[in-house]
Amino acid sequence: MVRIIAVLVFALLTFPAGAQTYPSKAIHFISAFGPGGTTDILARLLAEKLREQVGQSVIVENRPGAGGNIGSNYVAKAAPDGYTVLMGANGPLAVNVSLFASMPFDPRRDFVPVVQITAAPLVLVVPADSPIKSVGDLLAEARKPGARVNYGSAGLGSPQHITAELFKYMARVDMTHVPYKSAGQSINDLLGGQLSANFEAMIPALPHVSAGKLRALAVTGAERSPLLPEVPTVAEAGVAGFESTAWYGVVVPAGTPPDIVKRLNAEFTKILTQPEVKQRITDLGGLQVPLDAESFGKLIHAEIDKWAAVVKAAGIKAE
Repeated sequence: MVRIIAVLVFALLTFPAGAQTYPSKAIHFISAFGPGGTTDILARLLAEKLREQVGQSVIVENRPGAGGNIGSNYVAKAAPDGYTVLMGANGPLAVNVSLFASMPFDPRRDFVPVVQITAAPLVLVVPADSPIKSVGDLLAEARKPGARVNYGSAGLGSPQHITAELFKYMARVDMTHVPYKSAGQSINDLLGGQLSANFEAMIPALPHVSAGKLRALAVTGAERSPLLPEVPTVAEAGVAGFESTAWYGVVVPAGTPPDIVKRLNAEFTKILTQPEVKQRITDLGGLQVPLDAESFGKLIHAEIDKWAAVVKAAGIKAE
């Protein structure tokens, strides 16, 4: 009994000190996707700024695979001490729970939200020589008897894929999915005329729009993009209530002390309000978003429910 009391007293005395001195060693910042993608770019941008602010090493580790599930599960199972942090994305944190028959973690239960980083709308594009010049034209074409309107994506469950499925679901049209191993391959076939239309990330699509090789019909966010201010949203163009973004945010394992979560939120909020960071995120096609943990947590829960309905309606299952 004396020993148990001593352990409890020691824990009570040392916990606040541990929280107050955080961080006292290197932080491991996990990206659940490969190098060069948006998740990785954001992780490295934030890691460098975080290192400068806290005076400790911040090491970015890429742990890709299974649509982001491998890296995300690694963080979910890590010690809840603030030293293993996930640069999360909407795939593993919201979509995959409906897409995969079994999941190694529960995004609602196994993580604590820290801060949302950004939300990046996609852009609906067609070949420049396509007779489809608007969202209305695309819908009319898809509704013709015997029409075959196809679209490409970076693979099953990718943002391009689920956004197109949401479009089909809300507009009540049929389009055929052609999955590729990468977004680059999908764009190449769109440029070559093998595909009718694609929902693409801004950064790979914009050079082709600027060069006059692709035509931008609409963006998928709730508001117009500053990168394409003249292009309407899908909702403005005729599909009321439509919104789909690829969003990113920081989460830590469930059980992480609230003081550490609060400290991380404060540090990332400070980083995200720096003009050069805001500009870099804008250049990546990202939008400014609420920075409090509560808003981010509500987004995750709402997105899980939203995409569950879309995945069920489309009958999508990851293999």
